[in-house]
Amino acid sequence: MEFFEKLTSLAAKIRLQGPAIQTEEATKNAFVMPFINTVLGYDVFDPQEVTPEFVCDIGTKKGEKIDYAIMKDGEVQILIECKKIGEPLNLNHASQLFRYFHVTSARISILTNGQVYKFFTDLDAPNKMDEKPFLELDLLDIDEYSVPELTKLTKSAFDVDSIINAAGELKYVSQIKKVIASQLTKPEDDFVKVFASRVYEGVITQKIREQFYELTRKALSQFLNDQINDRLKSAMSGAIQPTITSLPVSASANTVTTERDESEEKVLTTLEELEGYHIVRAVVRSVVDAKRIVQRDTQSYFGILLDDNNRKPICRLHFNRSQKYIGIFDEEKNETRHAISSIDEIYEYSDHLKKTVGYYD
Repeated sequence: MEFFEKLTSLAAKIRLQGPAIQTEEATKNAFVMPFINTVLGYDVFDPQEVTPEFVCDIGTKKGEKIDYAIMKDGEVQILIECKKIGEPLNLNHASQLFRYFHVTSARISILTNGQVYKFFTDLDAPNKMDEKPFLELDLLDIDEYSVPELTKLTKSAFDVDSIINAAGELKYVSQIKKVIASQLTKPEDDFVKVFASRVYEGVITQKIREQFYELTRKALSQFLNDQINDRLKSAMSGAIQPTITSLPVSASANTVTTERDESEEKVLTTLEELEGYHIVRAVVRSVVDAKRIVQRDTQSYFGILLDDNNRKPICRLHFNRSQKYIGIFDEEKNETRHAISSIDEIYEYSDHLKKTVGYYD
């Protein structure tokens, strides 16, 4: 299973089981241990590789423990401190990591609640854990740009030097993205002034600033929507091919012309349908080559097929109404529709989708 699929599989588990988890210990068992074992590839049952309740004595403080220490060649490489899922992660929660980071050989520490993972190192001062993480991972909102760096923490590809070298860029890019996000929703005065001074020739009074606050917010929102629409149009133009419906031969020359099916002009592939397609693709690519998984949109449903063959339906997405449905097929190719409230619920049908693909191979 590819690394990203391991992340999405664990994310599906969190969506299903997260609401039932009430304690830190349950969070560790349900989510953190699978992250260490399945995603990062370390054997949680080998104490020489993963040491639970790792004792870090320092000064007068004796017997305090870090939840997990990941080892390599007898040296601590990563320290992990856990909190209950849903609990906010802040500096107070990282107090033990701060205290014990510099007395071990670890260069990486992780603070997590099973869903969100914050990764720290010592960029600001040697052997002293930074106050701000260089990388954050939210399994329910995975940033695709963080995935390649996260793979460097896996057992098979562990490269602490490469991680540290990239940490500075990751840290500041992440913080800049947060600033941009906050400005998009609630732009600050200085941010508004930058745009106002470029397009307004008069004196920028308080009244003008108030006007440009709303204009700037609106312009940013429209700009983002334009970017999304451009990507969607690009995806659609690459995915939807014209259909040959008739081949009339010209009487004056031996040439063939084609006519586009008029019904296809009414087909509109939505962003939700494309997101649903990519979820299904991520699920079933663990059992079949991803290149064989093809989408085909119609007026009444969005189909996902194996080998671009109508006789090999994987599922159908019925998103053209207020109530969404996913259509699942049995061995006789009979479709059963299941109501879903969000596209994330597609993950609940992962086993059935994989089983359906097995019908055709």
